[in-house]
Amino acid sequence: MSEGFRQFKLSKSFLDEYVGKQPSWGPIGYVTYKRTYSRVKEDGSTEEFWETCQRVVEGVYNVQKKHCHRLGLHWDNNKAQKSAQEMFSRMWDFKWLPPGRGLWMMGTKYIEERNNSAPLNNCGYVSTKGIAIDFADPFCWLMDMLMLGVGVGFDAKGAGLVTIKEPKSGSDVFVVEDSREGWVSLLRRTLTAYSGKGSLPSTIDYSRVRPEGEPINGFGGTASGPGPLAELVESCKSILDCNINKDITSDVIVDICNLIGRCVVAGNIRRSAEISFGEPDDEVFLNLKNPNVADSNKLRSHRWASNNSVFAYVGMDYSKVAELTSVNGEPGYEWLDNARAYSRMSGSPDYRDRRSEGGNPCLEQTLEDRELCCLVESFPVNHDSYEDYEKTLKYAYLYAKSVTLLSTHDMRTNQVLLRNRRIGTSMSGIVQSMEKFGRRNILNWGDKGYKYLRNLDKIYSDWLCVRESIKITSVKPSGTVSLLPGVTPGIHFPHSKYYIRRIRFKNGHPLLDMLKNHGFNIEEDFYSPDTSVVEFPIKEKLFDRSKSEVSMWEQLELAAQMQTYWSDNQVSVTVTFNPDEAKDIKYALELYETRLKGVSFLPEQDHGYKQAPYESISEEEYYNMVSNLDYNFVTTENTHDLMDKFCDGDTCMVSLPEPSNN
Repeated sequence: MSEGFRQFKLSKSFLDEYVGKQPSWGPIGYVTYKRTYSRVKEDGSTEEFWETCQRVVEGVYNVQKKHCHRLGLHWDNNKAQKSAQEMFSRMWDFKWLPPGRGLWMMGTKYIEERNNSAPLNNCGYVSTKGIAIDFADPFCWLMDMLMLGVGVGFDAKGAGLVTIKEPKSGSDVFVVEDSREGWVSLLRRTLTAYSGKGSLPSTIDYSRVRPEGEPINGFGGTASGPGPLAELVESCKSILDCNINKDITSDVIVDICNLIGRCVVAGNIRRSAEISFGEPDDEVFLNLKNPNVADSNKLRSHRWASNNSVFAYVGMDYSKVAELTSVNGEPGYEWLDNARAYSRMSGSPDYRDRRSEGGNPCLEQTLEDRELCCLVESFPVNHDSYEDYEKTLKYAYLYAKSVTLLSTHDMRTNQVLLRNRRIGTSMSGIVQSMEKFGRRNILNWGDKGYKYLRNLDKIYSDWLCVRESIKITSVKPSGTVSLLPGVTPGIHFPHSKYYIRRIRFKNGHPLLDMLKNHGFNIEEDFYSPDTSVVEFPIKEKLFDRSKSEVSMWEQLELAAQMQTYWSDNQVSVTVTFNPDEAKDIKYALELYETRLKGVSFLPEQDHGYKQAPYESISEEEYYNMVSNLDYNFVTTENTHDLMDKFCDGDTCMVSLPEPSNN
């Protein structure tokens, strides 16, 4: 940054009001925060929440200030200070929160020094339709973004477009650099050789890749060593070797993407999330995870890494796909024509998204090829009036819009981002909010709030001299972020009024001893070695009904209403259904195909898993458990760990690994 630029800082007197204090955490909010989002400081301790709020808010306003400085726009530091303090206070009060990516990365040296917004974005999408031009490219883009923490959707449109060739053998030694770029470069070299271009190296030298357990500077986390990368390369070669002189098929495309996802998870670069899209008449794609015919070895090995959906269309025959969905919830459905034609589905089509190709892993965002998007959450239930909620929307919006002012390291992605500046201002705790304020009132909040945000976007886009955002609202599933304030995730109903929430930790994690000393029950993980499971008793606030008591039809109707009144992107919803409703999925899809853009399903059944993430308990069991617990704990130790083995969406619960033999 040029001489004369001064970093934006919150005033010390303002911050002093929060030092040493804790916000009103949800039942497992503090543990989740410390385990997942609290960064290690220079002295080796980890952030407390006021420090995370400071880092995030100062990061946001520095992005704005640098943008104005670069373009020679007006900047009022006093006005910014007042605005930033309000953003901080509302974040502290859990009226809004940035996405998990933002809690972890916003305001870090990594973002400031590299000027790369990719790690701040929740989701992305890449199409394989161009693999005849560059076979390796979509797979490398997917790996690159997954390693930066982005959840990525992809399609199988490249099926039949490339013939897999016998690779030539080179005479060189490929030295893998100890970086994200180095890992992606090896994948590119490997895949390109199977397209008839280039060659495989005679030897791969992994000696520069840092050993397992060493810290990853800048981005955070610890290294996995070269093992996951070496396994990815050999697994891709094995799959491609079996298809020499054959046209690539949808299962090969999905398998390569899933192997990449598995590598990223094993590589300790936080949780990887993928969704694959196929055609509803592609038998190979439809049966990838069909428990009756699928390859069980590949299911256990890597096919668990993505949720699978089909590109549905209005008027199609849903009979066959609905029958598959009734078994294990897959495939899900994306009505791409609806997503392209409509913003909110409350009137005439506007075709804002005519270039879109698919969506992100939880289907709350419509996306173009190689597009990224930043989401942000608001919690209506933590407000007392619409007027107060509207003020919060301003700061939630400002966070997401500020992320669009940064570029990424990928020029094609930048082209889409600059044109669309898509964001996703989301609501969580929707069911609780309706219980507190009434369904009609919350739908009205959504309608008024959307119109307010549209006007706000005109004002701020004019000031920042950037395009208005193509779309601005969504409903995301939330996952671990909603655990911090203790609200229900996204649009979903609570598991039950009283339940056990289980969280997994690696053995030796500093939080384990602390939690044990405070009375929490800890068991060895039945499925994974060197892992422990901690049980947290939960009492749901503003409880009306559990998800098992709500019909499939009501869940679909609620999603359709939010798609009408609030979300101009999409509504992420996993509709649970009981055995009696399974036969009606076909009819439900026919009835809602013109009111939704996407939907997934999950059977409500006894899954049979030991130590499942959620387990209902009685009121008596709940109070017996909490009577032995001491919730008064604070720690500054290095407590950061990977995400839960269960991903944000309910559908990931169908993909547990096989039990260990311990």
